[in-house]
Amino acid sequence: MKSGAGTDKKLTSSWAQQTQMVRAGTLRSDFGEMSEALFLTSGFSYETAEEAEARFDGRAEGFTYSRQSNPNLAMLQERMALLEGAEVGRATGTGMAAMTAALLAGLRAGDHVLGARALFGSCRWLLDELLPRYGIETTIIDGTDIDAWKKGVRPNTKIFFMETPANPTLEIIDIRAVADVAHENGAKLVVDNVFATPILQRPMALGADIVCYSTTKHIDGQGRCLGGMVLCDKAWDEEVLYPYYRHTGCAMTPFNAWMMHKSLETLSLRVHAMCDNAEKAAFAIADRLDDVRHPVLDTFKQQNLALSQMDRGGTMVVFEVPGGREQAFRFLNNLEIVDISNNLGDSRSIATHPWSTTHKALAEETRLELGITPGLIRLSVGLEDAKDLVGDILKAFDKAGI
Repeated sequence: MKSGAGTDKKLTSSWAQQTQMVRAGTLRSDFGEMSEALFLTSGFSYETAEEAEARFDGRAEGFTYSRQSNPNLAMLQERMALLEGAEVGRATGTGMAAMTAALLAGLRAGDHVLGARALFGSCRWLLDELLPRYGIETTIIDGTDIDAWKKGVRPNTKIFFMETPANPTLEIIDIRAVADVAHENGAKLVVDNVFATPILQRPMALGADIVCYSTTKHIDGQGRCLGGMVLCDKAWDEEVLYPYYRHTGCAMTPFNAWMMHKSLETLSLRVHAMCDNAEKAAFAIADRLDDVRHPVLDTFKQQNLALSQMDRGGTMVVFEVPGGREQAFRFLNNLEIVDISNNLGDSRSIATHPWSTTHKALAEETRLELGITPGLIRLSVGLEDAKDLVGDILKAFDKAGI
């Protein structure tokens, strides 16, 4: 079976987003459990050989093997598809598994990918290193320059790939404008929507064809499980994504899918509360530093575009300390509430030094070109009391001489 059946889609599609996050995609067993059950099984049995044959050739509904689908994956995928406005979702083991599937599933030797330069470090590695190994051409451009997308297109261009807001610089790309260029040239637009989440930004409504997530981030939101998600239309799934998904074994585990599915119930509440805190932190930091980035700040150069695509400015605040790596480390080491980590989207606030961690694998000149400097700090704002959080940041500033 390609995907499990959940609640009636005609009914759930008419519900408000928060109702969908609590109620959509539920599969109940004969026990009538209120909380969705956990199906820790690798395979499934059949009443007859004829039933097994019918499931495998698609004539009968039902599950066959958890590498292909499982009730927990089916519930998560249906709920995520509804939130995104997609026809199909495929849950993967990690966020990078989702990004890799979105690219490799639809490409072959001789094809061309046009990618925005501001991407998560591992995503840049896919374009710079992995795809060329298999004869797939790639071109990296300034994603904010629409003319660069137009000029970068080749007759063999199959995919446009971008992330907005970008990790870690918060660079914003005009999704609708890039989607128009892609479609005019017969290409698909793939958008990494991790920073914005489906709560704040819906790329498919702006023309994107495929949307990817690391569900490890806000969707789990509590630092517990790894996961990813690829969302698309039914035709691309059947022709391109599902065969790759089925045969390469990149599916999420049932336990992680169960955790993610339960976390979606509170996703909107958490994201909006984190946005509230991020705005307060951004204003407080802007009183100390010149280079502070968050769309709520009037000094954010792409404020109009960001807020035209996103419902709010997001949960991330990025800033640069003037003393480079040494001062950045002093700041990080003097934080008492905020954790030093490379994760983001957690209920706990996290500070990251991208130069030495998440983007360290990129060449120094590439990091500088992207605006990733030794003094840059990425702050993922969590759910602590805003007064405590801002106080912790300002005390660390004082001790770091900022």
